[in-house]
Amino acid sequence: MVTDLADGPARDGTRDRGATTIADRVVAKVAAQAAREALDAVPEGGSKPHASVVVHRDVARVSVSLDLDYPSDVGRQCGAVRSRVRTRVEQLVGLEVHEVTVHVERLHSAHTRHTTPRGSLA
Repeated sequence: MVTDLADGPARDGTRDRGATTIADRVVAKVAAQAAREALDAVPEGGSKPHASVVVHRDVARVSVSLDLDYPSDVGRQCGAVRSRVRTRVEQLVGLEVHEVTVHVERLHSAHTRHTTPRGSLA
């Protein structure tokens, strides 16, 4: 029996393409790296930025936690982090980023870094 392909289902390749799913933890790693790139430097004694992500369909909401030096322009640095995270996640992962929340966990001062912590005996 000879079958004519024109009589069967369309063969445009759309069914054969499949889907790509990127895990939230991968998006979070991209966001954390982008935050590190945006900062002038990680404060001495501070921790590197970390991120959490919620992805729904093709839209990501990112939350970044970080430490900053004191004194510094906190607003400028947070703005730079938001911009860099949004750009890098959209470029590298292909998701729209509707929200980037930046949480400043600690401010690290040069003065407090080199003094004895309260309550300890030196």
